[in-house]
Order: sequence, then structure tokens, then C-alpha cells
Amino acid sequence: MPTPIADAPTHYENFPVASWLCPPALRPPIAAIYQFARTADDIADEGSADARQRLDDLRAFRADLDAVSRGQAASPRWASVFVPLGHAMHQHRLPAALLDDLLDAFAQDVRKTEDGSGYADRAELLDYCRRSANPIGRLLLHLYGVADPVALARSDAICSALQLINFWQDPSVDLPRGRFYFPDSDCAAEGLARDDFRRFAPLAKAAPPPQAIALIAAEVRWARALMAEGAPLVHRLPGRIGWELRLVVQGGLRILDKIEAAGCDSFTKRPVIGKADAPLLAWRALRMRRQSAK
Repeated sequence: MPTPIADAPTHYENFPVASWLCPPALRPPIAAIYQFARTADDIADEGSADARQRLDDLRAFRADLDAVSRGQAASPRWASVFVPLGHAMHQHRLPAALLDDLLDAFAQDVRKTEDGSGYADRAELLDYCRRSANPIGRLLLHLYGVADPVALARSDAICSALQLINFWQDPSVDLPRGRFYFPDSDCAAEGLARDDFRRFAPLAKAAPPPQAIALIAAEVRWARALMAEGAPLVHRLPGRIGWELRLVVQGGLRILDKIEAAGCDSFTKRPVIGKADAPLLAWRALRMRRQSAK
């Protein structure tokens, strides 16, 4: 789930997609999972369809998932998604419930954007992450044959942290689109209400007040702490998946570094990882490996 290199494809951007570090035999199922998630995310978020049409399309998409999970043919509408996914599900026994959780999260995004509701507290937002991000990590661990409870819990922590990092990276994108991920309790702790965000960037093109900067700083600390909970998983996974995960973790942490370097103002400009960051990420990933041997 690495944050993308600048100018790379941005669809479902915080998730790894059959990278060169992945064993060749696992590239097709990982690509199938990615295509499934990317297409569902586009149904929920792209184009000009209204909320009702998006939800109808997601229900149809879910029906095709149900079909292939039972070994039946999906509709021809998304054949490029469900033919390879059906093959991957049956060859690798992918848990359909995890894929279904992703669709549930995408539908929740549509509903919350439509009605303007948000998240009351961190627990509610983490429940969303449980369905929007954690299934990806669990599906990848399943492909690698890793299923012990400690590894799964650490994977969940990493995936939730990456989802949060994406939120704190993206208010300049999410707020104009009606998506609000800051927990109400965190806003209240900084003296903010949801309507206050209409008065500054990016909606009003005005500088964010100190309370909003303090909010981002608090959310960054939360995401960093959650990533630290999951990071020991890199020492549990050998070989290519271990290296992939090291880069995933360091990519997420690098975005947090950039948010802090910008004064915790991601309302004005979206921080991204560029090609110039690659040597630093590689060095940090290598250093994680060396430390694990001490």
C-alpha cells in the first residue's frame, strides 16, 4: 500500500499492484484484486452519476462477485474484472467476505457523501478502515499463506494507518468533493466544528486557522503510532513480501514526514512522494532489515 511515486497511476494509489518485488506466480491474483478494488472505487467516486446510480451499480457489482464466488459466470458488464478475479478466487481460495467488505466501504462513502454525515470518533473511522483498507492486507497475506493472529493484527494496523495517512494527505481533494474524514471528537478537541472547514482552504481558498493545523498534527501522530504497531510485521515476512512491506511502511511514513515539513497544512497542497524520494525509502527499508538482525 505504498504512497505513489509522482506521475504514477493514482487509482487506488496506496495499494501495491503486482510490483517487481512480488513473486511472478502471485502477480495475476494481486492484479485481479487491484482491478476489482479500482473498478469498484471508480463506480463509487468517479464520473457524473448521482448517488442512487452509484449504489445501484455497486449492488450489481456485488451480484457479480457473489456469482463468481459460487463458481458461476458473472454478467458481461465487468468481464475484464470478474473473469480474472473468478480464476484467482478459485485457484487461491480468496475469501469472498474480504472483497465484500471493500464494496461495503465504497457504498458507505457514497451514502456519507450524499447525506453529508461524517465520523463521530476514531473508533467509527477505524471501523470504516477495517472494511476499506484492512481486507487488502489480509488478502495479500492469504496469498502468501500467512494467517496467524499476530500477523493479521499487525497487517490491520499497517493498512488502517495507510488509510488514515491517505485521509490526512488528501483534505485538499476530499473536502471539495464533500468527503469529511476528520472524527467529530478530534475536531471538537481543537475547537472546530464541521462547518468551520468551509471558511478556509481549499473551499474558501483561505489559509487554515491554527486549530486546523493542530488537528492535522494530532491526526499525523495517530497515524504514525498506528503504523508503529504494525511495523514489526516486516520482520515476520521473509523474502520479497518482506521487502515490499518495508517499502509500504516507509512510503506511508514519508508522507507523514512531508505533511509535518509543510507545517501540517495539507489543506492547501497535497504532499506526494516523488522519484527523488526513492533512495531514501530504499535506505530506510534496508535499515529496518539490518535492525531486525540485531
